[in-house]
Amino acid sequence: MLGAHCSASGGVDKACSEAASIGADAVQLFTSNQRTWKSRAPFSSEEICLWKKARMEAGIGCVVSHASYLINLGSEHDDVVEKSRIAFREEIIRCQSLEIDFLVFHPGSSGSQPIEVCLLKILEGLLSLEVEFASSKGPIILLESMAGQGSQVGKNFDEIAFLIDRVDFRIPLSVCLDTCHLFAAGYDIRSSTDIDQMLKRFDEKIGLSHLRLLHMNDSKKGLGSQVDRHASLGAGEIGWDAFHYLMLDSRTAILPKILETPEGPAVWKEEIRHLKEVKSGRNPSFFSS
Repeated sequence: MLGAHCSASGGVDKACSEAASIGADAVQLFTSNQRTWKSRAPFSSEEICLWKKARMEAGIGCVVSHASYLINLGSEHDDVVEKSRIAFREEIIRCQSLEIDFLVFHPGSSGSQPIEVCLLKILEGLLSLEVEFASSKGPIILLESMAGQGSQVGKNFDEIAFLIDRVDFRIPLSVCLDTCHLFAAGYDIRSSTDIDQMLKRFDEKIGLSHLRLLHMNDSKKGLGSQVDRHASLGAGEIGWDAFHYLMLDSRTAILPKILETPEGPAVWKEEIRHLKEVKSGRNPSFFSS
């Protein structure tokens, strides 16, 4: 399944409509304004009906919510930790009401703290959410791999494994790999050999059963730059070959894939068409002028 992060402006159902217009059968969206701590009201029965109808009509097989960028469960500031826990819990409840499959979040930033302290705070925050999964199904929470910009955690497989191992299935926790972030963090993925080595390292440290989603983004910055700047597929330092391999490698071919490339729906439509041609075995045509 292929999709993009689509706009939910005017109602969450609008994200499904935009996904359909670009030939997607997966979609990622924000369920609430990600620039503010103030949460939106719970979805009404009318909004939920509109959402379900739009998803069915658009043929969307996989839905991903991206949690607010403000959330930092491992912050050095206690008030931010508390607000982050509240916002995360409210996001889970919204996802459950819409029957969303995956909830992606950025693990957090350590600030001036030792990374180990930050990771333990993130772990405590995640386990505090256990009650939300006691009687309701979904979503699967996905730790997103990070570029390592600033004091971000989750920039390497050891830090991600620290959290996965200690959650120990008490909540449904797995991983979303972002190709731009991987590359910026120092994982070379430009060739089939590079991708094979990266996936073997992931399997050794975390386990491929925990890899559930890919964010497909090229990178404006070089390998190991630790700078998170997305580029359209084939227009950055990674190049088209990597995305072809990810579509065809048996370990990643079946994973849902979400575009977060910067140029918007017109280019997403072309990127999705190109990737579908690769998957079908046809020689992919490149973008029309």
